Amino acid sequence: MKHTFENNTLTVYLAGRIDSSNAADVEKEILDIGFAPDVKVIVDMQDLEYISSAGLRVILRLKKSNADTEIINACSDVYEIFDMTGFTELMSISKAYREISVEGCEIIGEGANGLVYRIDADTIIKVYKNPDSLDEIHNERELARKAFVMGIPTAIPYDVVKVGNLYGSVFELLNAEGFAKLLIEDPSRSDELAKESVEILKAIHSTHLKPGELPDKKKTAIRWAEHTKAYVDPAVGDKILEMMKAIPDTDTMLHGDYHIKNIMKQNGENLLIDMDTLAMGHPIFEFAGIFMAYVAFSSVDRDNVKGFLGIDYECAVQFWKSTLKYYFEGKDQAFIDDVEKKAAMICFTRLVRRTAEKVGLDKPGARAFFEYCKNYLETNIDTVDSLYFE
Repeated sequence: MKHTFENNTLTVYLAGRIDSSNAADVEKEILDIGFAPDVKVIVDMQDLEYISSAGLRVILRLKKSNADTEIINACSDVYEIFDMTGFTELMSISKAYREISVEGCEIIGEGANGLVYRIDADTIIKVYKNPDSLDEIHNERELARKAFVMGIPTAIPYDVVKVGNLYGSVFELLNAEGFAKLLIEDPSRSDELAKESVEILKAIHSTHLKPGELPDKKKTAIRWAEHTKAYVDPAVGDKILEMMKAIPDTDTMLHGDYHIKNIMKQNGENLLIDMDTLAMGHPIFEFAGIFMAYVAFSSVDRDNVKGFLGIDYECAVQFWKSTLKYYFEGKDQAFIDDVEKKAAMICFTRLVRRTAEKVGLDKPGARAFFEYCKNYLETNIDTVDSLYFE
């Protein structure tokens, strides 16, 4: 056993095994270091292979004597012992994450928060863009489980790994291919794949939630409208905000980032792989997001969608149109066109705020895109009286 003491923090490094034969000696060696009750204690278990109940009692007594005690770098087997015995609820315990390289791996998907790589025939990994993403990863795992139990066809990650200074979720998806790749390889499948994507979308939207079970998309959209008021004609901003507030509150599940890079086909079954944006609200918010992915982002630079989804702008627009056609099958074209206008208004409201406050108008191409979005809102505001459909 080794230890270091810096900045009122004692770090103890454990290795090998702790069981009934040596637990008392380990405890004595830790206590012999001599430290006050207000010292922060970190137990680094990177090289610990096993801990028995006798060892757990040592940790428990250490935690009771020094409340600010945490465990880091527990291997999977050791972490599982802590998890099964309830220690993960008593104190902070973090796993040691195995490291994986994605160098040379094919990018097969992309969501708002990460890139999805094919590691081998059996395995894909979603690498999060934010280096402090562990909370996001655990949240997405829980959301995926929730969706799976509710009947949504989704893949659930089975491991968390490190990729350089980033973290990733690992999925077992044998020979799975993304809809984006299938469409790139054979554009004639556009209508077929759009119809299949709508089947999943309808499954999501037919799932009803309890109040507060997922984030409320309407609250987020109202914030978009409140921010956008600062950048558009005052009368336009006021009307958008009023219409946004008037959208009915519904208990509908929403995916939040629905496009062809987040749908995988595995052995004839279609699965969603990016569930960290799940929310609840009126389906019009979903269509605003879909419109953004396929159409709006490429309104000024038609090559944007090629870089994002790998398909031409014309193909993306057609996929969007087919999505509307199959989702609203039986509705006349006037109804479908009206839904598109409403979705576009919500989308460009979001993009005005996003471009001005998140991207920055000094970025190349941002000013022209911002002006396009702003102009769309001010030009088309009189073509809609509400932002939802029934």
